[in-house]
Amino acid sequence: MLCSNKEIDKFISLSDYWNASKLLLEQQKKQWPQLAEGYNSLSSIKVKEFIFDGFTIRVQFNPGRIISTSANVNDAAIKERKCFLCQQNLPPEQKGILYLDKMVILCNPFPIFPEHFTIANIDHSPQQIINSFDIFLSLSKDLSGHYTVFYNGPKCGASAPDHLHFQAGNKNFMPVDNEYYFIKEKYGKEIYSTDSIAVFGADDGLRRFISFESKDINLIKKCFGKFYSMYKSHSSGSDEPKMNILSFYDSEKGWRVIVFLREKHRPSHFSVSDENKILLSPAAVDIGGVCITPLKNDFDRITKNILTEIFNEVSFDKDNFELLIKALIEDFMS
Repeated sequence: MLCSNKEIDKFISLSDYWNASKLLLEQQKKQWPQLAEGYNSLSSIKVKEFIFDGFTIRVQFNPGRIISTSANVNDAAIKERKCFLCQQNLPPEQKGILYLDKMVILCNPFPIFPEHFTIANIDHSPQQIINSFDIFLSLSKDLSGHYTVFYNGPKCGASAPDHLHFQAGNKNFMPVDNEYYFIKEKYGKEIYSTDSIAVFGADDGLRRFISFESKDINLIKKCFGKFYSMYKSHSSGSDEPKMNILSFYDSEKGWRVIVFLREKHRPSHFSVSDENKILLSPAAVDIGGVCITPLKNDFDRITKNILTEIFNEVSFDKDNFELLIKALIEDFMS
């Protein structure tokens, strides 16, 4: 299933994975009808925008995302279905690019972005960030010419929680890509800062996040590890603490990793059976400022107040976030 031709191989030999991926997408649109159909559907999407105090949330009506948004990801359902990210179960037309002998860059047939990729582990292993954070950072650098890379936790929007994968989409498509520094200045609090790294926490009224900024990959890994341990101790359950992560790499500033902290997988609006039901299951792209609604009625009905309710319900508890920030400051300064 690996794609190999002179043009793509040339980019790969130069470690130019962003242009290799872009070319892969162009070729796959011609060779894979399902993918072409998915991208054709983007021409009919509708978008509306809500302005909050210092940031923007867009709502996208995208019927092509109905399968992902409504996916049953409980343990029983996962065990019963074939993993759609394992190589033996991929459509015969689907091709990919091998990345560092560990991951395969694949075109996502249910796109949100103008260019949307899924990067899947070659082995069937659980969705878990703590043991794959290094490759997540490397990938975000190697795709940084065009794309932001993101991770959905196994209980935070990942439609394949049993198979490690990341996703990538066009830079600056999510509002937070451009609004991050303003949000940090207006709502943020410094946790730890040196000449080499800065760690911040911010609560903008809808979302709570921890961010890491550095040119040093090892420093980010070390600080993320400290954060992860502390966050896990402040979270319920024994599994990975709930989170969505965006990694944006810039050649001058280095990495900017935003970790959105979560309380719930899905809001109550998703599960009710009356007229208040809204099929919106927030994952990294939604939390990043582009909420996906696959049903037209939901798109029409959604309001600023409903968005506020949904975000605050799935985001990490406000009071616990303050306690976490305090604990992190003490830990980083010790």
